[in-house]
Amino acid sequence: MRDILVTAILVGLIPRCFTRPHVGVLTWSWVGYMNPHRLGWGFAVSLPAAQMVALPTLLGLVFSKEPKKVPWTPVTVLLGLFVLWGAVTSPFGVNPDEVWGEWQQLAKMQLMVFVTLMVMGTRERLHALVWIIVISIGFFGLKGGLFTLGGGGQGLMGPRGSFISGNTTLGLAMTMTLPLMWYLRLQTRKQWIRLSLLGAMGLTALAILGSHSRGALLAIAAAGFFLWLKSRNKAVLAMLALLMLPVTLVMMPQEWRDRMASIGDYQNDKSSMGRINAWGFALNAIKDRPIVGLGFQGFTPEAFHRWAPDPTDWHDAHSIYFEILGEQGIPGLLIFLSILWLSWRNAGVVLRLARGDPDWLWASDMAAMIQVSLVAYMVGGTFLGLGYWDMPYTLAAILVLLRKLVEQAKVTQVAPGQRRRVPPAPLERAVPALHNRA
Repeated sequence: MRDILVTAILVGLIPRCFTRPHVGVLTWSWVGYMNPHRLGWGFAVSLPAAQMVALPTLLGLVFSKEPKKVPWTPVTVLLGLFVLWGAVTSPFGVNPDEVWGEWQQLAKMQLMVFVTLMVMGTRERLHALVWIIVISIGFFGLKGGLFTLGGGGQGLMGPRGSFISGNTTLGLAMTMTLPLMWYLRLQTRKQWIRLSLLGAMGLTALAILGSHSRGALLAIAAAGFFLWLKSRNKAVLAMLALLMLPVTLVMMPQEWRDRMASIGDYQNDKSSMGRINAWGFALNAIKDRPIVGLGFQGFTPEAFHRWAPDPTDWHDAHSIYFEILGEQGIPGLLIFLSILWLSWRNAGVVLRLARGDPDWLWASDMAAMIQVSLVAYMVGGTFLGLGYWDMPYTLAAILVLLRKLVEQAKVTQVAPGQRRRVPPAPLERAVPALHNRA
């Protein structure tokens, strides 16, 4: 029944993807983050869902009459350069059987990021995109929070075959989603939606802790501090944190406490030492291959025998920084870090331009909460290998569009003290309708 339902929804949305490409971006994001077809047990699991959505969206992009133009900025140039650099390093990859397949996956993902840049440049569409991300990943937060309340936790798993299939990577994804939930709560007028989002945040926080991921714990601690720092409703957040503290102490088993305590005693923890060995491997490999690195999927057992401090202790990268450095070389890491840094600056520009303007309070809130998501990614990503996951790149694209909207509005001021007002939109209806009202 689940397979039939998901397939019916996808088939029903395909014509809309063709006639309205922004609906295709929303549908593709739902498929990419939630992987609903992989939640079934029958024929839907093997559906090429992403291709089913991407193809009509790209065709619709060609035939749609609405304006379509990539806003070329330093961030968008770097996003394209990141894909091109992957094509440069791939011929030198140490894992030729998988390197080009991984590059193609990155290229397809970045292609849809550029489609996002072309068709999502309105307030309602950006708001709808945030809703889709929250619904897609928040689903696992709600499910995982209830599972944790029932005494589970370490068995939390993301969608099969996705970047966030494991409990640790899912924990980081949920942490990045928490501030986006808070943004939606700030922008929603209906009380029942505000309360529902607050409850979803509580359950998602429980799920993050219940994932037993130490990287996610550090990420939620950093994100929680920045969320409080940048939020307009600090009292509500402080109250929520105070309520979560005793729940955590009561609900989490001794096994969880012991695992979290091992953060300070990493020398005696096998998993932590495995990570350090993988990082040492990346540093040793980059001494021999500083420009092209090892290529995609370069953390192989054969390569470990050559470059790892402990050749027998093979591990994945377990870090976005060492993953990109080891596989894409120093130039690749510089591009990656520049995307994050310039995205942070874009958010800062939006916050500065929107300060004190009630018409653009929504943009200020969105920029601030995306900054918090990036903090979670940069902190948690130190210990988790999600360097090629599409969510941080999508957030970078949203900030490019957000800055463009605010800057254009400021340029079109008609007189000192007068602004072209942006009428409030019925935002909570943006996602269910899945169509443009602009």
